[in-house]
Amino acid sequence: MKPLVSIIMGSTSDLPVMEKAAKLLDEMHIPFEINALSAHRTPEAVESFAKNAAGRGLKVIIAGAGMAAALPGVIAANTTLPVIGVPIKGSALDGVDALYSILQMPPGIPVATVAINGAMNAAILAVQMLALSDAELAQKFADYKEGLKKKIEKANAELKEIKYDYKTN
Repeated sequence: MKPLVSIIMGSTSDLPVMEKAAKLLDEMHIPFEINALSAHRTPEAVESFAKNAAGRGLKVIIAGAGMAAALPGVIAANTTLPVIGVPIKGSALDGVDALYSILQMPPGIPVATVAINGAMNAAILAVQMLALSDAELAQKFADYKEGLKKKIEKANAELKEIKYDYKTN
């Protein structure tokens, strides 16, 4: 089974954030790979990865990075595949530096960007992209979204059962 999505992180210290993407892809039964590559420490490996990604059958790349956060942009510069950047909180600037770094790509080199530590939303975007050409996955994702709705409805019903002296609903 060949991976369709690649999850790349600048360091294994990013795994607690990026594993949220892995868990969702796993839940959706989407083959994926997960690796650590650094735009600054292993630039040749990052370039090689990005240039060969489409040829290996990958369809979407999720790249997480903190601080200077060059990884998603370097990957995007070297592939035609969609790249989703995940800014990772980890510096004195609480991830805002990474967010700005990933957002500020030059014309022609876009990186779709999610919230700081938003790896799960990155995986959801990847699922939505793949579902455009996969009806079974599209239905599975629609069921997932319906499940989110039911969770909130259940939580709201449970809140109605909590009693307070001045609660009116």
